[in-house]
Amino acid sequence: MKLEHPKSQLLFIVLGGIFITNALLAEFIGVKIFSLESTLGIAVFDFSLFGRDHLSFNMTAGVLLWPVVFVLTDIINEYYGMRGVKLLSWMAAALIGYAFIMVWLSMGLSPAEFWIGSRASYGVPDMQAAFSSIFGQGLWIIIGSLIAFLVGQLVDVFVFHRIRKLTGERMIWLRATGSTLVSQCIDSFVVLFVAFYIGADWDLSLVLAIGVVNYTYKFVVAVLMTPVLYGVHALINRYLGLPLARRMMQAAEASETMP
Repeated sequence: MKLEHPKSQLLFIVLGGIFITNALLAEFIGVKIFSLESTLGIAVFDFSLFGRDHLSFNMTAGVLLWPVVFVLTDIINEYYGMRGVKLLSWMAAALIGYAFIMVWLSMGLSPAEFWIGSRASYGVPDMQAAFSSIFGQGLWIIIGSLIAFLVGQLVDVFVFHRIRKLTGERMIWLRATGSTLVSQCIDSFVVLFVAFYIGADWDLSLVLAIGVVNYTYKFVVAVLMTPVLYGVHALINRYLGLPLARRMMQAAEASETMP
């Protein structure tokens, strides 16, 4: 991955910063579980999967940021190749681990007496307990999310470049959406399997049912985000200029065939 032109350097810094920020935010806001149906103001679905009844689209708030990560991963793949995505993915994983260590240390700090009850009038009688409850995710959830993130990203770049090898510069939607659908299928089940099947002793049927629900949402969003991907692609081409953009894409593709 070569960044010889100032525009390509600046673009990588901007895309990398947004990518890592969204990966970090997804981990922290992911502690909230929300109802998609209630948020959209529609009737709650009630269905069964793998013997589990009364399922609906209750998901982690981290999915709000998933479409951004989806677009960024494929844009970085397009212009900087597999090496660019791998670099940012490993950096994001390391920074997420660092962030959780800092949060864990902050939970152990002795709270100021006045702070503990400072929000009691707003329905939060113990700020220390609230802080620890929100940020104190279990170890298996942290491990599961990091493994799923890295595995998903590595699978995404592999599938992306295999498809581009077959299609060339044509059919952006196929390599972008196709690689995302494969990687997110793996991601959706890996995090649940590690965090809850291994870490919390959930039944396999429950893990599979929730995994299918999460993947269904991601599948629909990936398809809907395809026009956005083309729009971002056009903006970047305009910023770089077509000659530079084409050279970067060709270099990204060629780099994956080098020993």
